[in-house]
Amino acid sequence: MVLAQRETSLCMGVSPLWGRLAMIATQDIALKNYFKKRIVLGIGNLPINGAVVLAPTHRSRWDALMLTMAAGRRVTKRDCRFMVTLSEMQGLQGWFLNRLGCFPIDKKKPSLVALRYSIDLLMAGNQLVVFPEGRINRKRKQIKVEKGIIRLSQLAFRNGVDVKVVPVGLGYSEVIPKLFSDAAICFGEPINISKIGRTAAADFDAQLCKKMYEAEQSALKAVGRIC
Repeated sequence: MVLAQRETSLCMGVSPLWGRLAMIATQDIALKNYFKKRIVLGIGNLPINGAVVLAPTHRSRWDALMLTMAAGRRVTKRDCRFMVTLSEMQGLQGWFLNRLGCFPIDKKKPSLVALRYSIDLLMAGNQLVVFPEGRINRKRKQIKVEKGIIRLSQLAFRNGVDVKVVPVGLGYSEVIPKLFSDAAICFGEPINISKIGRTAAADFDAQLCKKMYEAEQSALKAVGRIC
């Protein structure tokens, strides 16, 4: 009941109708016809139940569709619940995202409702997607993650949730994916949240950056990019 009440103030949840239509449009039409190959690596590292936070690198607008293809309801029997920026929830795009289980958060000043809703989703055993880098980065510099993902995970842990954070790497045969290019996604070994505090948070950030980088290198190798 609490989850449903908070949801109505942020988004419309996952619409059964729009969810099915989105799957057909993105998985069966867009991805299938745009990319020559769609490679999934490390699928055994993806938990199929329990609270999961997917932490992917962010290299293209295609990233969200690749995540849904590899970890969405057709694979795990549950949806990817994306935490997105306020700007992404505007206009026509926002209208659709609002009906596909995405919800906004103000990164400069996160609201308590959005944070509590995120924790509620994890407490209910959902699969939450948070892009730790915060924005698309095509320059392949050293991976740096924002503090939001560890704060959220530690808050959920404090509420008794067994949280598993899965580092994810996305790789494309072209820096900017082109028609008939290749795409790959790699799931790294999950990181269990078991401690709180600044030291634990710093250790987590370092471990997450390392594992995201390794997963991305595996994805890039799969599509023939020089690592």
